[in-house]
Amino acid sequence: MKKTMIDKAEELLAKCEVVTLASINEEGYPRVCVISKIKTEGIRTIWMATGTHSAKTGHFRQNPKASVCYYLGGDSVTLLGEVEIVQDATIKRELWQDWFIAHFPQGVDDPEYCVLRFDARQATCWINQCFETHHL
Repeated sequence: MKKTMIDKAEELLAKCEVVTLASINEEGYPRVCVISKIKTEGIRTIWMATGTHSAKTGHFRQNPKASVCYYLGGDSVTLLGEVEIVQDATIKRELWQDWFIAHFPQGVDDPEYCVLRFDARQATCWINQCFETHHL
């Protein structure tokens, strides 16, 4: 069975430990940061942890529009979508990883620990020297 571009994009994301995440700041400029992905559901949903009072969390409270980009070797994918700030205790517990303790010393119940859920609406892929854009 021949793999689709979306299949290839999912495989690429699975190999990447970090992604870049862009928010829109108070002045309307994109602000890009590198962030560890903690869980993915295909390429449509990416989960990340951050601080409740981080700049990016503040940006997403004002404007949920976002972009995620990831790459490996010469291949890359840029996603457009929206971020939801998740404070649900059950989800936060499910996604908690031991290495988070360096950032959230009170553990999973640290009030500074929150989760971002990125939901993609569009994917632009450059994989194996082929360029495609897909609405998801």
